[in-house]
Amino acid sequence: MLRYPFLIVILLISVFPVYWTFLVPSRTNADVAKVPPPLTPGPHFFENLRRVFNTVGFGKALTNSLLVATSITLCTLLFCSLAGFAFAKLRFRGRNALLLIVIGTMMVPVQLGVIPLYIEMHKFGWTNHLISVIVPTAVTAFGVVFMRQYTEQAIPDELLEAGRMDGCSTLGLYWHVVLPGLRPAMAVLGLLTFMQAWNDFMWPLIALSPQNPTVQVALSSLSAGYYRDNTLVLAGTAIGTLPVIVVFIVFGRQIISGIMEGAVKG
Repeated sequence: MLRYPFLIVILLISVFPVYWTFLVPSRTNADVAKVPPPLTPGPHFFENLRRVFNTVGFGKALTNSLLVATSITLCTLLFCSLAGFAFAKLRFRGRNALLLIVIGTMMVPVQLGVIPLYIEMHKFGWTNHLISVIVPTAVTAFGVVFMRQYTEQAIPDELLEAGRMDGCSTLGLYWHVVLPGLRPAMAVLGLLTFMQAWNDFMWPLIALSPQNPTVQVALSSLSAGYYRDNTLVLAGTAIGTLPVIVVFIVFGRQIISGIMEGAVKG
């Protein structure tokens, strides 16, 4: 009998930080500093949004983050699904050794590669350009391993053999047979990749100039200084959160079905 009241309480606790993120920008700093603070929206939301866009050029930061996150997500889905298909279903010399190398890269801290990666981007002339943020993360070891495991379970060998008997090439098998079966897994990987690329702070801060920031770098600029304007910071945070929420709403059903299907197969 207590199950549903308990779940409702947990839901309210989980949703309240998001509600607070959108509530504070609608108030002034004086309102937020009150004890207890107001829990109803105020009339200053759009005024604070204008301040955000006028303070750090937030429009450019949003555009940059959308380009970076979308490009990284599309590249990751393409390359990781291709690599996962190759490791799972194709037989070639050194396959297991290459897979071990891919898995081994997951054990190396990202921070160790920052300096050589920056030197490489500088040699290519890509620093202060969005391509320097997109290319290094266009494919991930986690994505390759994830797609390999899912391909092994979701795509039967008999289906591939039937495609070969019909004269389908290897790329044709990937496009017509493997790719449709990987859609649930690709939805999950796409959301995880988009969120990681959208929330990435360290590498864009290093590779891009302050005049060409992403959302997370712009948010750090809002919170810098001797005085922190909470309404300004949370107004930027609210805008920066919206794309992730929209992506989850649009692809939520496929993401949940992909997670459930993987759980059943496991």
